Amino acid sequence: MIATIDARLRSWRRRILAVGAVTATSAGAACAQAPGGTLLEIGGVGESGYLRLLLLFAAVALAPALLAVITSFARIVIVLFFLRAGLGTQQIPPNYVIVGLAIFLTLITMLPTLDQIYAESVTPLLAGKIDLAEAGRLGESPLRQFMIRQVRDDDLAMFRKMAQVPAELTRANVPMTVLIPSFVLSELRAAFIIGFIVYLPFVIIDLVVASTVASIGLITLPASAVALPFKLLLFVMVDGWKLLTESLLATF
Repeated sequence: MIATIDARLRSWRRRILAVGAVTATSAGAACAQAPGGTLLEIGGVGESGYLRLLLLFAAVALAPALLAVITSFARIVIVLFFLRAGLGTQQIPPNYVIVGLAIFLTLITMLPTLDQIYAESVTPLLAGKIDLAEAGRLGESPLRQFMIRQVRDDDLAMFRKMAQVPAELTRANVPMTVLIPSFVLSELRAAFIIGFIVYLPFVIIDLVVASTVASIGLITLPASAVALPFKLLLFVMVDGWKLLTESLLATF
């Protein structure tokens, strides 16, 4: 039983690392594109082997940051940090617990996209049927579809105007250099809206406790210390972790 679970975990780890490499390569290549869609030339080198190697190293170095902003990770982790701030529990849960939970929730939300990238891009690459550049282009399509479903029209229109994207390019064909920042802004807006909804009940509890403590004359007693047990009790009674996780996953 344990051997089977370990084998499955290793298999999924290899698949995720391969998909992440191809996705980061695709996003890194997109970020290195000029508005016209051609690769930037450095000293006339063009698409030489040296430039491709440089772009590959840059994509690998930026892979964590790129994967954080082109997936659902940013929205999830921001909401979880809002929750901790609302509870007022300082460093409980610890940062690595929150980030770890955000990573697994991101894998759940991104699983259909990752499976499609693996089937259409990584598998042919490992079989030697296509090169890395072609794998990056093939892996871009599922990722683009995911981001387009989440991006707001206003954010996309703003970046289209700033980047002077031709009007004939449709929403589905805008460059990744326009789509990615539009997606990031949309995710930040969604995360702050959800964070406000999560934070508001705890603020109300703080206000009620603070007014109660002041009314009975216990001015020297920290209201936050009195409110903390009530906030924890409320969160546990409504099964807050399950409710928040289910609500977060439903937003994608």
